[in-house]
Amino acid sequence: MMVKLKREGGESEIEKVIQILMARYQAMSSLLMSPSTRGDPFRTLISCILSLRTRDEVTSKAAERLFQLADTPEKMLQLQMDDIIAAIYPVGFYRRKARQIREICSVLVEQYNSTVPDELEELLKLSGVGRKTANIVLTIGYNKPGIAVDTHVHRVSNRMGLVATGHPHETEFALRRSVPERYWKILNELFVLHGRSICTPVSPRCSICPVYQYCKRAGVTRSR
Repeated sequence: MMVKLKREGGESEIEKVIQILMARYQAMSSLLMSPSTRGDPFRTLISCILSLRTRDEVTSKAAERLFQLADTPEKMLQLQMDDIIAAIYPVGFYRRKARQIREICSVLVEQYNSTVPDELEELLKLSGVGRKTANIVLTIGYNKPGIAVDTHVHRVSNRMGLVATGHPHETEFALRRSVPERYWKILNELFVLHGRSICTPVSPRCSICPVYQYCKRAGVTRSR
């Protein structure tokens, strides 16, 4: 469900929220993805796979170790499975992710001329790649429009009243309808940073929230 957003002076509330958050978090956005990963679809894809159920600092170090060994699909396939496992440990589900990485690399070499697809539907055909990962590859790897929705984006969007949805998949499509496309690429980073630092799952820090005046505080029963 899409929530109708008011416009003031030709500008919607969601645009005001995004601009305020951009001013606050712009300097911190690089914390979510290594600068060496931006503009590199393969590194972005593999880093996203490693990040599932894993802390950012663990993911970053694991990805760095792995890319020192192999930074292309062809090089990755030359590694033994034990080499990949050793490089990415202790990310969550490291054995499963090692198999997934090899499978994806095999498909990239055989079906995509060793190139990560730059279309959402093609990315979704890769083993274990969901809409969140596919959208991150588009936005971070290819600098193309996309909205990656994780638990933070889903929570913050619904709590603010920007959308009223029950599942991240629904949230993505609701945000696509309500957010101007020029803001799609930055939305995930902004809402993740805001969700971690202020709009936390339990007892959000509403007293210092820079977008408090635009927030409907949906579902909030306790705050700081």
